[in-house]
Amino acid sequence: MAHDRIREIVIVGGGTAGWMAAASLKHHFGNAPINITLIESSQIGTIGVGEATIPTIRRFYQALGLSDIDVLRATGGTCKLGIRFNDWLRPGSCFIHPFGLYGQDLKGVAFHHYWMRLRANGEDVPLADYSLGASLAAGGKFVTPSRNPPSSLSVFDWALHFDASLFAKLMRQVAERAGVRRLDARITDVNLRGEDGFIESVTLDSGGRVAGDLFIDCSGFRGLLIEEALHTGYEDWSEWLMCDSALAVQSEGKGAPPPYTDVTARPAGWQWRIPLQHRYGNGYVYSSRHTSDEDAKAVLVGSLDERLLHEPRKIGFHPGRRLKAWNKNCIALGLASGFLEPLESTSIALIETGIEKIKQLFPNRDFNPLVIDEFNAMSRLEMERVRDFIILHYKANQRTDDPTGFWRHCREMSVPDTLQKKIDLWRAQGHFIRYRWEMFSQPSWLAIYDGFEMLPETYDVSVDGLDVRQLSAALTEMRKSVRETVDASPTHGDFIEQYARPQAVAAE
Repeated sequence: MAHDRIREIVIVGGGTAGWMAAASLKHHFGNAPINITLIESSQIGTIGVGEATIPTIRRFYQALGLSDIDVLRATGGTCKLGIRFNDWLRPGSCFIHPFGLYGQDLKGVAFHHYWMRLRANGEDVPLADYSLGASLAAGGKFVTPSRNPPSSLSVFDWALHFDASLFAKLMRQVAERAGVRRLDARITDVNLRGEDGFIESVTLDSGGRVAGDLFIDCSGFRGLLIEEALHTGYEDWSEWLMCDSALAVQSEGKGAPPPYTDVTARPAGWQWRIPLQHRYGNGYVYSSRHTSDEDAKAVLVGSLDERLLHEPRKIGFHPGRRLKAWNKNCIALGLASGFLEPLESTSIALIETGIEKIKQLFPNRDFNPLVIDEFNAMSRLEMERVRDFIILHYKANQRTDDPTGFWRHCREMSVPDTLQKKIDLWRAQGHFIRYRWEMFSQPSWLAIYDGFEMLPETYDVSVDGLDVRQLSAALTEMRKSVRETVDASPTHGDFIEQYARPQAVAAE
């Protein structure tokens, strides 16, 4: 009934999560009689570390009427074809996790089985040679994907590196143009209803109150509503994800920006390097149980040979999730809902999927428990699946130069049953398990398995029926097709210079 409808949505916290939610929800509800108020204090800074994304971000902002070029120009952005992992398997190793396919499947049999048949026959050609996305990235090239790819060899996707604060500013512009109201204020109290403990309103430092039907907590690690007011609880995942600290620093950068994120294994964790047009983002994610802040800073600063734009900033965190992403009439998004280290650039993607779930399961004022339970079940499964994918990167390492013991611990630790089952079935038969609510599909798992030399013990028996010379010739043609496309493509630097420079951003 109309009188049961949600009329007032209050978003607490701005930043990337808050303004993405405000812009997307206002666009979704259109002219429906729903008011959205966002409360943020200009005196409170944001974390602003996550500057790398996965391809879903492009669908997100395109739905708001923004083009790729719009966002690249407004955020000092560059193009991302994947992630390059340096020294993760062992020192000197390197592989790329691309946004795209490998080779061509045939007769219902996945390509990697054909590739493994040739490996067994002595042809040790890198799997990445059959991936256009990985090959473009390795060559420093960039071209937008074909709208009508002639074959699966041409299928790849891309994401963005951008200045997170500028992206939040862009989302704010979209949201406010659509009618979202912004209040610049601190929240001093959260007022709960006596009869059921639901949030009734928040009190501002001005003394005013803002009431709402539905509250969305985008207040970051603090969890002002979901935790401090509602005491939701937290599930800690440090048993498997030992990194609990990060140092972040921006630098001038040198040379043309590569079309990928760099992540490099370090003594007690890993280091990121993210290229923007106007600067580079750098950071060291590490375990405080295996190194000190001082040593971590020395490793980070010592690896950078360009001018730093500020002193490294320390960020502490606890990997895990809120026991409920939705509690009573409050939904947590972004860091307020939990934290997974940014190894696979999932932080912003989890904000996107959280917003989509709000749209799908938007409640009435009675807040049906069935709706809340479904939202929480979906959120839990999705976080766990991403968690498992990240754990795999640590578990699969073969590093023996391990002065802190960090990598040995990761290699020897037990992992969640859901991940162990995936690994076991892959090793036994080269088979992928696809769980519900997974963010990463089979090509991504294949990229990580291959990069860490976790190959199956056998391949599909049907492949034995093929003439090995014909199979070799067919795969040679695939590699040739990929190579010719890469050779004919412009450099990433040329692409940025041609299309994304008109609104270049000054260095901070």
